[in-house]
Amino acid sequence: MGVVVPFEGGQDKPGASIDTLVRLVTADMALVNEAILEKAQSHVELIPELAGHLINSGGKRIRPMLTLAAARMCGYAGPHHIRLATAVEFMHTATLLHDDVVDESDLRRGKQAARVIWGNQASVLVGDYLLGQAFKMMVDTGSLESLRILANAAAVIAEGEVLQLSVSQDTSTTEDSYLKVVGAKTAALFSAAAEVGAVVANRPKTEQAALESYGRNLGIAFQLVDDALDYSGKQALLGKGVGDDFRERKITLPVVLSFRRGNADERLFWKRTLEEGKQEDGDLAHAQKLIERHRAIEDTIDRATHYGDIARDALAIFPDGAWKAALSEAVDFCISRAY
Repeated sequence: MGVVVPFEGGQDKPGASIDTLVRLVTADMALVNEAILEKAQSHVELIPELAGHLINSGGKRIRPMLTLAAARMCGYAGPHHIRLATAVEFMHTATLLHDDVVDESDLRRGKQAARVIWGNQASVLVGDYLLGQAFKMMVDTGSLESLRILANAAAVIAEGEVLQLSVSQDTSTTEDSYLKVVGAKTAALFSAAAEVGAVVANRPKTEQAALESYGRNLGIAFQLVDDALDYSGKQALLGKGVGDDFRERKITLPVVLSFRRGNADERLFWKRTLEEGKQEDGDLAHAQKLIERHRAIEDTIDRATHYGDIARDALAIFPDGAWKAALSEAVDFCISRAY
């Protein structure tokens, strides 16, 4: 299996890219790529074949880059951040495999989801294999605290999946309830990815906590922008179909806001399409009009910007330098995807 880890800088607007971060971690990411190649191998041919399908399907690898950059910003010069970054990427890949089964998704990053090609059982089991490999790499670092943080993240992500099931297709979902799902499903791994960079560098608890806050708030902002993009025409430029969340009947923040602000007829529309699953031609376009009418995309982006500001402020305790600037620019890039 040949795995190529692509780096794609953001070109949405001047100054809002991860090009600097990508450049700074290029050498380390090459080592992560080698580790991915090695650890995704198995004498069971289906495992590297299926894992490679998803690993090769694109993505900016932001989570492992956070681990590498955080460790370097904290002055780490050893080899263990490579293992931790690879473990983070495997955890993320496993989560995607499991998510597509739970959500019955047919596409992932514009390509057929692994479950469509190989089936649900194979997708779940290969995801489990990658999780196992991730934990082996954590153990190899000898850092019990890193293992604790990433193991906790894995548990929280699973809790988030179950919590999402409880609010799935429920138009009465509140913003607070949805943010709990986002905090568990998305932000937990961002948070752990950044925090272990300080842990492996044996930095003080204050710096570990700062990077935990940075990652958690960046993760929330990242997901909220994704929510907004799903109802935006720009989504097609990012390798994902417009309205995927709508077709999968997901209750995301733009829907929560539109439902709360809508009249009785509009709420009946959301109940029919998302709760009852009775979708007709033209429903997506009507959903986009309702979301536009109630400024749900703009307000979702405003909330994302708020969390992005918290993430950026969390970096204040670190001395100025290239790594800190790159991590701050990653926040700008995350928000700029919406424009």
